[in-house]
Amino acid sequence: MNQWTEIRRKVLVDGASKRAVCEEYGLGWRTLNKILTHSEPPGYTVSVERSRPKLGEFLPVIDEILESDKTAPAKQRHTARRIFERLRDEYGYSGGITQVKDAVARARQYSKEVFIPLSHPPGHVQFDFGHATVVIAGVEQKAALAVMTLPYSDAYFLSAYPRECTETFHAGHL
Repeated sequence: MNQWTEIRRKVLVDGASKRAVCEEYGLGWRTLNKILTHSEPPGYTVSVERSRPKLGEFLPVIDEILESDKTAPAKQRHTARRIFERLRDEYGYSGGITQVKDAVARARQYSKEVFIPLSHPPGHVQFDFGHATVVIAGVEQKAALAVMTLPYSDAYFLSAYPRECTETFHAGHL
């Protein structure tokens, strides 16, 4: 990184010629152009995913095996080695076990369930409005419901109003 900024400073600030900088640092002109266009190294990005000539057609089978393992008991689930053996024996896979292990690890990593646990400290309240159809004196009409819940204790308070407005909001909190 220090060399990157040094080269940029020499060319852009000090006015050194590109040819002299290329000779001094042993760079190609394409590399020097990349250094001058990016303020820091851009890193490596894969433009096209690598093809898997041997394993590619078996990836759906691996996904199917792992999907069926989700409902199986823990002791009966497939290991990467067992999946490799099944692919080799039942489907005629001729590749190596390392490719299968990598594919299984990648599939398991992306299929994990993610959740955020909820925590409700005591004294915190949630307030919201809802709507319901109610029958008052034999007449069906829409009512605004002010609902206040205390998630820590699962207690709630509900009151119905003819419309949803600021006055209803204040009355619901009282």
